[in-house]
Amino acid sequence: MDKSLVNLTAHEARDMLDRGDVSSLELTEASLERIEEIDDRVKAFVTVTRNLALEQAREADVRIAEGNAAPLTGIPMQLKDNICTHGVPTTCSSRMLEEFVPPYDASVAERLRQEGAVLVGKGNLDEFAMGSSTENSAFFPTHNPWDLERVPGGSSGGPAAAVASGEAFFSLGSDTGGSIRQPGSLCGIVGMKPTYGLVSRYGLIAFASSLDQIGPLTRDVRDSVIVLNAIAGHDPRDSTSIEFQPPDYTAALKTDLKGMRIGVPKEYFVDGMESGVEEATRKAIDVLKSLGAEIGEASLPHTSYALAVYYIIAPSECSANLARYDGVKYGFSEQDADSMWDAYEKTRQRGFGPEVKRRIMLGTYALSSGYYDAYYLKAQQVRTIIRQEFESEFEKFDALVMATSPTTAFKLGEKMDDPVQMYLNDVLTLPANIAGIPGISVPSGLSNGLPTGLQIMAKPLGEEAMFRIAYAYEQATDWHNMTPEL
Repeated sequence: MDKSLVNLTAHEARDMLDRGDVSSLELTEASLERIEEIDDRVKAFVTVTRNLALEQAREADVRIAEGNAAPLTGIPMQLKDNICTHGVPTTCSSRMLEEFVPPYDASVAERLRQEGAVLVGKGNLDEFAMGSSTENSAFFPTHNPWDLERVPGGSSGGPAAAVASGEAFFSLGSDTGGSIRQPGSLCGIVGMKPTYGLVSRYGLIAFASSLDQIGPLTRDVRDSVIVLNAIAGHDPRDSTSIEFQPPDYTAALKTDLKGMRIGVPKEYFVDGMESGVEEATRKAIDVLKSLGAEIGEASLPHTSYALAVYYIIAPSECSANLARYDGVKYGFSEQDADSMWDAYEKTRQRGFGPEVKRRIMLGTYALSSGYYDAYYLKAQQVRTIIRQEFESEFEKFDALVMATSPTTAFKLGEKMDDPVQMYLNDVLTLPANIAGIPGISVPSGLSNGLPTGLQIMAKPLGEEAMFRIAYAYEQATDWHNMTPEL
């Protein structure tokens, strides 16, 4: 295996493919060899699609030879295993869907297939995307390539670990409360959550429908832009998809920030933040200033309520969405039962893991008669206030910056017995989901040898301003060139 190939960015691989320096087949074989070499230690993949990948790579090489390659034609990639793939198992890392093979592609999978991207496999996740560490997978935890005894973050831990370790050139994850940005930060790569509705959710197995959004995990900001260009845009099959014609986001890749106004929300330097993370964030803000940005203090006073709001809305929606797993139509079905109700109960008891059951119970309680107004309705009202606070700050600033995660990667098992400590990992990321705005995490340094991330949020459909700041920061620093030594 050519080690230099697996550490390329997607756009560097594109240049080599276009020049004829390498074939898609060679890139794909290098990825598959890398998976074979290290994935028994990293465990980023639930399924490796070797034969499909080689077949798609050969098709891509024909397309490149004919001169009609798209930006992602021939590039080996992975999809999180809650994104439906026609003919390829989509398990959600749950016993409930262990045998499920979708009869159709998710819209994003379809778009990438049309681009000619090469699918090398499906990425491990916290079961049904519920978690911040990828330890809630029903199959196995994923390990952080920077330190195999630590978590990669979650719930898109498999995708983040695969990209960081050179097993895939990019991956798609889903972000409900930080599930792309937080693992991106913990694995030292770029994780990006688009504006809610910019990317179709058709074929994404639902967790919390008003919060879920698909986005890219990549090695650098340019790759993030290229992947978003491929997957963004209106889809009539998704009722929450925005009627919006996305621009070519590559126009936003500029290296100066003159005239850009950036706010630093004071509430985002939270209690319990690691000193190394705070230091990296403050240094990153100094870099943005040196690039010509005007920096000012922003305030989002209801930030402290965002965690409580999220953990009422998300479980409530999860409780409704997961009611469909009843052992009747598809998925796991417990046959050893005395009655229909007994079968239903046992199916859910044995098909779901402890974290999923915890969230279903939280959500069912919040939606139950007599509690709906006190919990769910109140949470929706506070959600509106949080959204309005962001709107008022975006009248003053082009973007807001803060840390992505209050800590670097923690040890496997360290927080599994304390759900509240685990939930606090998302305290800096989930406000963006509540408000439906875009956010990106870019590598911002090392704290005790582990990656930290700088998070940039922009107004709805403000991806261009967000990418411009992310790219300028990335190009002025060297953190995006860090790779773990596996």
